[in-house]
Amino acid sequence: MGSVAAALQERGFKVTGSDENVYPPMSIFLEKKGIALKEGYRAENIPADADVVVIGNAIKRGNSEVEVVLSRKLRYLSLPEVLQNYFLRGRHNLVVTGTHGKTTTTALLAWIMEKAGRKPGYLIGGLPKNLGQGARLNDSKYFVIEGDEYDSAFFDKRSKFLHYLPELLIVNNIEFDHADIFNDLDEIKLSFRRLLNIVPQNGMVLVNGDDPRCVEVARDCLAQMIEVGFSKNCAQRIRDVTYSAGGSRFKLGEGTFEIPLIGEFNVRNAAMAAIAARFYDVSKTKIDNAFKSFSGIARRQEVRGEARGVKVIDDFGHHPTAIAHTLQALRHRYRGHRLWAVFEPRSNTTRRAVFQQQLPDALKLADGVFIAQVAKLEQIPEEERLNPEAVVAAIAKAGPPAFYEQNADAIVDRIVPMLRPKDIVAVFSNGGFDNIHEKLLERLKELQPLRRLKRSGTEHYPL
Repeated sequence: MGSVAAALQERGFKVTGSDENVYPPMSIFLEKKGIALKEGYRAENIPADADVVVIGNAIKRGNSEVEVVLSRKLRYLSLPEVLQNYFLRGRHNLVVTGTHGKTTTTALLAWIMEKAGRKPGYLIGGLPKNLGQGARLNDSKYFVIEGDEYDSAFFDKRSKFLHYLPELLIVNNIEFDHADIFNDLDEIKLSFRRLLNIVPQNGMVLVNGDDPRCVEVARDCLAQMIEVGFSKNCAQRIRDVTYSAGGSRFKLGEGTFEIPLIGEFNVRNAAMAAIAARFYDVSKTKIDNAFKSFSGIARRQEVRGEARGVKVIDDFGHHPTAIAHTLQALRHRYRGHRLWAVFEPRSNTTRRAVFQQQLPDALKLADGVFIAQVAKLEQIPEEERLNPEAVVAAIAKAGPPAFYEQNADAIVDRIVPMLRPKDIVAVFSNGGFDNIHEKLLERLKELQPLRRLKRSGTEHYPL
């Protein structure tokens, strides 16, 4: 929503907006674009002369602004409808989907097309550092878009990606998520089948050949399909992967690629982006140049700061698989460092007990774990709610120390005395987490300078 708002403002529309909570980095980005932000929903936030009201999919009936829109009989659209009707028709649309990796893959592909001189339009669910903004709605014949399986709006329960008119489609992976929308994995697979069913015969589908669910849903697709992955059955097989502190190197077909990203999942993301670009005749040289200059995305393994030798990393991960992949990648990048995971159960799925068993397996990959209270816990019946204390107990039983604290301040109070220089603190949340990153860095900076002590022949660095 924020990225499209900024792009519309640049095209001459006057844009205002409301959200329940306004926090960085998107709040800063929008303010720089001159877009008026209102924190909280009130009927008077809807301008008297509003031509169109775009209603996000998090908004429900009963919202004061929705009710005034309906009573005034204003024209209202979902965000996917705005994109389809005003920006996507007649374009070559490159749609990136999957439970994980959508944002990174979309940003990589958009950057490749940009470096290749195609000047694509794009819509990315994050802030790619190379591109400077998450959306560009221009007149290029190419449009690269992140396709989310979440529903479109309270008045349109279809997945957003069904509006996006795909010519090239990437399916990165399929897992259960969005427990507030889907009852089970079969419903999610049905939505992906519907998407695959609208790719034209002269289009292209790239699926994760290592994920049997992706292969299954694409079985009857009429468009050309290529399986991409590490397994032998993949037509485009990823081979000879090596990692260093600065990135990953891998072979794909006859070519070797390097990316400044770490982890198996990022290697597959890059492979998908490279093959998609080749479909549009982008040369390997231009793909290489794009990969090597890729700067990443805000809130994807992003170093927010360092104090007293402790690095604080922000990551959007909120699904057990994504958390596990990120922790594994950080192990590669920071070999020999202690790794702490701090997790806020905030998404509509992780607030529920859906991942009660999977979360301990993911988080125990860290050397120490902190879990906060379930966000908005009063909205979910206790018997359906995630039990963070049980998650912590399961992790501690497996070995790593694990702690449950109610909020960001309590976590900062408890973790700071435990930290040592060279420690890595990875914060996982799909929200602002009460600005825990800055609170942690500020507390570390306030401490007395480190003293190097010798105790029983071992070095000790108290904070």
